[in-house]
Amino acid sequence: MPEIIEKTLEPIKIQPINDQPIGLFHSKKRPINQKLLLIICITASVIVGIIVSTIIWFNVQLSPVNSESIQLIKVIIASGSTSDQIGKELEKQSIIRSSSAFDIYLRVFSKSNILKAGTYRLSPAETVSDIVEHLSKGAVDQFSITFYPGATLVDNYTKPGQKKYDVTTMLQNAGFTDQEIQSALNKTYDSPLFKDKPAAADLEGYIYGETYNFNTGATVEEIFKGVFAEFYDKIVENKLIASFASRGLNLYEGITLASIVQREANTADDQKQVAQVFYSRLAIDMALGSDVTYEYIADKTGVPRDTNLDSLYNTRRYPGLPPGPIAAPGISALLAVAQPAKTDYLYFLSDSEGKLYFAYTLAEHEANIVNYCKEACVTSTAP
Repeated sequence: MPEIIEKTLEPIKIQPINDQPIGLFHSKKRPINQKLLLIICITASVIVGIIVSTIIWFNVQLSPVNSESIQLIKVIIASGSTSDQIGKELEKQSIIRSSSAFDIYLRVFSKSNILKAGTYRLSPAETVSDIVEHLSKGAVDQFSITFYPGATLVDNYTKPGQKKYDVTTMLQNAGFTDQEIQSALNKTYDSPLFKDKPAAADLEGYIYGETYNFNTGATVEEIFKGVFAEFYDKIVENKLIASFASRGLNLYEGITLASIVQREANTADDQKQVAQVFYSRLAIDMALGSDVTYEYIADKTGVPRDTNLDSLYNTRRYPGLPPGPIAAPGISALLAVAQPAKTDYLYFLSDSEGKLYFAYTLAEHEANIVNYCKEACVTSTAP
């Protein structure tokens, strides 16, 4: 039997590499250059800051100059004007914040070549995007203008800083000069609307309250002609001439009475009642006693409001209608004069909140004064 030889194997020793005592060589990490890292971080932050700041600046410059503005500014873009020239003109007139941002916007959005020559009425309340949209329309661009029922041609009473709604202010806000406005107001117009209007009377009461759209190149005279056409259409549509005549008034007198009703009452129902009171007073040759008539002429002539003011517009002192309209009547006031309420009131007053109280007799009227005029009566029909 063969001899079995046992041999004990020695454990294999892990041999070092690269003469290192414990195996693989690990190279030493180089220390991080703290200054270089700081510089990189600062540089990156600056770059990001510049980008963010530029974006914020750009967005701000594209925003409206004055989002609360209701003014329109007339701008004429001549043929051949460059985008740079247009931007500088818009910035000069305070329609945009920055001509540089305007130019960047045009380049980024490839709109430099869409701007067209023409006459525009632009608002500081518009964004650069809105303005560019306008400038791309050329001669077909339009603007809107609103005249208000109850407004006068000029407001000489409202305090500075308060909003005005008179005709002159609305035209100024649309970008027209005082000279253009005054010239149009002094002009004589040919329209059936002016039937029965005295030649010496101005346009008070004839600028019908409505919102109108016109081409940007429209003159004040053209605006007035459009207003007169709209006003006369309303008169014809509602058969007002015949209705006024049935109550003893011509067209001019009907507009005059409606203008007083407009300033005395706000709602259609109240206006019908007020119109009835005035008709009842006219029928017995009793003074209308309307405060708004003497207030109108006092404001127009620049004298203090006084119930004893010696003027034919003072319907507390003089019976009958005043010489002419005191404001622009709205359609509800015109209809109230055409079809007044079927009552027999002779008096009315308005409390401090504008609520009207009517009375048949002077005693009832005086009781209303005691009961409802504890603070102040805005207007009242005098005894």
